[in-house]
Amino acid sequence: QVQLVESGGGSVEAGGSMRLSCQASGDIYSIHVMGWYRQAPQKQRELVAVISTADNINYGGYVQGRFTISRADAKYTVNLQMNNLQPDDTAVYYCTIIQQGNDFWGPGTQVTVSS
Repeated sequence: QVQLVESGGGSVEAGGSMRLSCQASGDIYSIHVMGWYRQAPQKQRELVAVISTADNINYGGYVQGRFTISRADAKYTVNLQMNNLQPDDTAVYYCTIIQQGNDFWGPGTQVTVSS
């Protein structure tokens, strides 16, 4: 089993910044991908950013240099620094770990950006 604990989130005004963190525990394989997806009301879940154990990174196309994903010093922890947030970034952000063909998800954390 894998557990994911998310922290961060909340409300911010447009142009502001926020950092999300996610720590995974349990049966973690040495090769995996961790990161974040998001889901806005009445929209499909979409990629925000993921990072592999080889430090390969993929961002959603709308990120456009505003977000940065990184691995923290703590084991199996990733951070997502989000800058210049816009109202369209309002969504529930879900942490995920993908390994051995399986994906695990955190409960999600709400990010609300007001104009």
